Amino acid sequence: MKVILIIPAYNEEANILKVYNTIKEYNEKNENKLDYIVINDASTDSTLEILKENNINHIDLIQNLGIGGAVQTGYKYAYQNDYDIAIQFDGDGQHDINYVKKICEPIINKEVDMCIGTRYLDKSSSEFQSTFMRRFGKNIISVLIKLFCKKQITDPTSGFRAVNKEVIKIFAKNYPIEYPEPESTMELLINNYNIVEVPVSMNERQGGKSSINIWKSADYMIKVSLALIVDSLNFKREKRKKNDK
Repeated sequence: MKVILIIPAYNEEANILKVYNTIKEYNEKNENKLDYIVINDASTDSTLEILKENNINHIDLIQNLGIGGAVQTGYKYAYQNDYDIAIQFDGDGQHDINYVKKICEPIINKEVDMCIGTRYLDKSSSEFQSTFMRRFGKNIISVLIKLFCKKQITDPTSGFRAVNKEVIKIFAKNYPIEYPEPESTMELLINNYNIVEVPVSMNERQGGKSSINIWKSADYMIKVSLALIVDSLNFKREKRKKNDK
């Protein structure tokens, strides 16, 4: 099966070469090679220069689209190049490439449409557990998704996700911009797509500085909660319209 890593990168000069090298090392050790595409989201540091100097496969966005727009660009690339599985993979080094096989397995076996890598199913699998505020916000979002979709998702904000060909097509055409992971997860669940989580290990950011602080985390939690409430109504209304046709 053709598998591609979608790697959004904004100002990741301290990390992107390290991430690329982990992919290189993985492909040297494994028979099943991984393709990749880095989406440079109009970085203002030397990320683009590093990509060019090291011949790293990338798409250079001339305007910053944010995480949602950058990832959708990757899905468009995956759809146009007929990939069977697309994996979101952070450009900051937090995701462990050794778990790629694990999150692909349920899709290869045609058991699910999306597989999410989470550090919360088995806390012993990952020493890095994120900040208290992020975990609190994650729990609120999980409760909302369970309320509206009747499905427990322990890590709805995880960016380490694999999807099948059908979902690649869906996300290439329409992908949430503001809060992409929880909103897209809710949309799939409401439309009866199968999602499973598997335990993975995640790392702390290898370099650079996260733009998320305690106040931004609180603001994110409030806004994403409101967005999910509105989304649940919209997604269900659209589903009814499709069923009525």
